[in-house]
Amino acid sequence: ERKEEHVGKNADERTMRRNAAKKTPEKKMNIVLLYADDWSYKTLGAAGNSFVKTPYLDDLASKGVHFTHNCVTTSICWISRSSLYTGQYVSRHKCPRVEDVDYYNRWNETLYGALANNGYYNAFYGKWHHSYDNLPEWSFGEKEFYFGSHFMGNGQHVTEKNEADALKFLRKRPNMNQPFILTVSFFATHAEDGSEEQYYPQNRSMKLYQNEMVPIAPNADVGNSTLNWDKLPPFFVKKNEGRKRWNWRFDTHKKYQEMMKNYYRMATEVDKSCGAIIQELKRQRLMDNTLIIFTTDNGNYHAEHGLADKWYPHEESIRVPLIVYDPRLPSSKAGTKNDEFTLNIDLAPTMLKAAGIEPPEAMQGKDIADLYLKANTPWRKDFFYEWPDPFDQKDWIPAAQALVTKDYKYLYWPQHDYHQL
Repeated sequence: ERKEEHVGKNADERTMRRNAAKKTPEKKMNIVLLYADDWSYKTLGAAGNSFVKTPYLDDLASKGVHFTHNCVTTSICWISRSSLYTGQYVSRHKCPRVEDVDYYNRWNETLYGALANNGYYNAFYGKWHHSYDNLPEWSFGEKEFYFGSHFMGNGQHVTEKNEADALKFLRKRPNMNQPFILTVSFFATHAEDGSEEQYYPQNRSMKLYQNEMVPIAPNADVGNSTLNWDKLPPFFVKKNEGRKRWNWRFDTHKKYQEMMKNYYRMATEVDKSCGAIIQELKRQRLMDNTLIIFTTDNGNYHAEHGLADKWYPHEESIRVPLIVYDPRLPSSKAGTKNDEFTLNIDLAPTMLKAAGIEPPEAMQGKDIADLYLKANTPWRKDFFYEWPDPFDQKDWIPAAQALVTKDYKYLYWPQHDYHQL
């Protein structure tokens, strides 16, 4: 009888524990979005660039998944960022200009609105390249927007401020038990448009790469070379903005070396700041419950095709880094590379699903985690690219569309009715 009583008591305790577990809400995953600016997919040691030093991001890639063919659906800051928040192409979110923020009216269907509605604390620091009018303030626990200059008014570098703001939030967030999304929206490595030197690294970084020569890509024009520029369609003329910025940065070999070294110095600074943020997550023992994503808003021409900056459907412009650290990742897949076509419109659905939230039907992207948490996941083999030219100046930054596959790219320039394959 005593034995039966003992067994019955243990069974009751097991039942109580099971019931308690059912009542205890599952701890929601934190999210850290490390969002850089104007990084080519090649601006990363993990991508095979032996020149640039990005040890902390390389280390993150060794513990997560490096998506080698991650692309944006429109290669310009404000549109690409809007696409990330909404999970939509510009033709759906309908915000081709900085002041166009129609999706503010549908904020519940965006990344930040959906997370706020589901108990997340949203902290955002850095570049917000959109209108401040009618911003849905309710969804931000705290925010500070700044970009455009590499040095702040107090002499602090913008990347240093990104880092300081992120660390302050992690250490002093108002509710340590509330799930959060921290967006660190770096301005680097974006140039200071119109300024003479373009790129202004931190003073302590100037010794980096000092005695090295930056390699020149085979399809790049530097100095007097026009070999690759001459291959572009005939409506690429001197007033083209990409060519204008090429003249700012790459029309002499000396200038190319100076510009690219400063660009890479700023990339290494961002890497260092990402390392400091990750180290703080480790110190607080949050790595087991935090999704970390590093990516950028668009690529960047480094004199390839005789151009600078972005906009057009060439690989240098549309293909960008993506590293995902996910504590759900099986250890056997840590440090792997994935060459499927992932897109910026996939990131909002990915973050929402990680948070246990079903993405709104209006989102056009997919959950990237399916590529590493499930077997044999069907995935896209091509995608559509669009740059709508909201300025309607066909000789300045001509509109472009493209069907992109791994083997070929079909380009259409609608203002000129010009086709390329």
